[in-house]
Amino acid sequence: MRTLVLGGIRSGKSAFGEGLLPHTGVRYLATAANPATGDPEWSDRIAQHRVRRPAEWTTIETGDVAAELRSDSRTATLVDDLGSWVSRHIDSVGGWSDDDFDMSGVIDEISSAVSEFTGDLVIISPEVGLSLVAPTPAGRLFQDQLGLLNSAIAAACDRVVLIVAGQVLELGTANTYSPSALPLAVPNEPSIDATADSDSPETAATPDFAPEAGTTPPESIRAATEFELPEQFEFVAAPDRAAAIEARHRQGELTKPPGSLGRLEEVAIWVASCQGVCPPAPFEAPTVVVFAGDHGVAKAGVSAFPPEVTAQMVANFAAGGAAVNVLGRVHGARVRVEDLAVDAQTPEAISRFKVRRSSGDLTREDALTTEETRAAISAGRTIADQEIDSGADLLMAGEMGIGNTTPATILVGLLTDSEPVVVVGRGTGIDDNGWIRKTGAVRDGMRRGRPHARVPLELLRTVAGAEIAAMAGFLAQAALRRTPVILDGLVVTAAALVANDMAPGAREWWLAGHRSAEPAHSIALRQLDLEPLLDLSMRLGEGSGALTALPVVQSAVATLASMATFSEAAVSGAADPTSVNPER
Repeated sequence: MRTLVLGGIRSGKSAFGEGLLPHTGVRYLATAANPATGDPEWSDRIAQHRVRRPAEWTTIETGDVAAELRSDSRTATLVDDLGSWVSRHIDSVGGWSDDDFDMSGVIDEISSAVSEFTGDLVIISPEVGLSLVAPTPAGRLFQDQLGLLNSAIAAACDRVVLIVAGQVLELGTANTYSPSALPLAVPNEPSIDATADSDSPETAATPDFAPEAGTTPPESIRAATEFELPEQFEFVAAPDRAAAIEARHRQGELTKPPGSLGRLEEVAIWVASCQGVCPPAPFEAPTVVVFAGDHGVAKAGVSAFPPEVTAQMVANFAAGGAAVNVLGRVHGARVRVEDLAVDAQTPEAISRFKVRRSSGDLTREDALTTEETRAAISAGRTIADQEIDSGADLLMAGEMGIGNTTPATILVGLLTDSEPVVVVGRGTGIDDNGWIRKTGAVRDGMRRGRPHARVPLELLRTVAGAEIAAMAGFLAQAALRRTPVILDGLVVTAAALVANDMAPGAREWWLAGHRSAEPAHSIALRQLDLEPLLDLSMRLGEGSGALTALPVVQSAVATLASMATFSEAAVSGAADPTSVNPER
């Protein structure tokens, strides 16, 4: 995702841009330079920016942004900022007094480098109308050149935002889509709680099968406006850093050697930051939503199971007989099932968000239409809102769909710039011939999806599927609503890659539950900078890996919240090394 962040003086644009990138592995291209004549106030600003950058980032102070971008077009990069770069360039060539000064060549060069960049890129720039510029020939020169540069960079980016007084306004891009038929589905009836036993009164009251379900009916959706496109998200705030600092301090006061609980300590700190309080509270209403859908590519023999298994397993979920149901009951999590694109008639209670029957064969046609993709994203967002508004304090996504690891692998390959043979796994257990067929399908899908890799809506439309698009909306909306999520396996994490492109920073609200046996899953987790809690060679899906990790998360919270401190237990803490006499 290439993002241009515009804003005025002291608008918060730099801090916002920094928040779009991970805490580690980022390259920071700083364009400001201390003038030869000296400027203490400007030097102090540069120093403040240096201090704010995470120590784990690699800082490069440069005036040749285009060359640096081309030297490594995959590493997550922040450029801060273009205004300083314009001023520095004009300084370097003595252009302030040149009546015929022309920057078009270098503007073309840097915008070309931006358009060719394949990793996550955030570019900070002053919006010329919001900056204080003297009404002099030099001031007009700066405004003109910066305006031309901003326009060129905006055309090369996937997302453009304007920061005004700390508020984020989405401006769209040259590829902004018309707001046609936005289906924000809001059904009024409750969904099936598949955690319940199959003979419970609630389940028994559910109608066996309703008349054929199709696209969400008009009476259950609300109309769109130009500013309500479901693929457009407001600024995703980071988890509470103050709570995280307090939680880390408390870990050092508990009756244990520092770091002795390993990953449990970091998980507890993450939960505290998500809840915004220390000590954190145990999760009382964890919920997993299983998104189901069929895929046209399954007919090409990419799975060990036939396509009709999807509908059969959805019935099994509704009856409470699948692994996700068992794990949900054991670990106190509610399970909800939603049919987005199952190629069969399913109960009305789980098909009210249904977009279509089966997504298209992505090797030769688009998986969805634009309207269907938006309907699916909107459904995912609505489902997240419904669960959070009903009290869910921890969300998980699961999936069911024969052949769904094929589109998931395509998404991972495109968004991590990986080759098909590197990302293709065995899925449900295919043999060598099946693996060859699947690799061919992934290759063809990646070829079709590559032109759209940096535009989430178009990528989902071309090579994903309705349930994957819905999961992307679900995960991004959970982050927007400041609700933590435990990610499951390959298919969910592929949706998470797209969700983090739609809502940059969403990954801060996610925890990787486990590492799947699928090779593409490890590649996707590395792209998201997430380290899984468990590695049990699981590859079932359904949300089973996330649910298996749930008791580990609850254990982490319990230790931080309920263990005694050294002072409370009257236990001596570790000795201060500086107080020990080395001669004794």
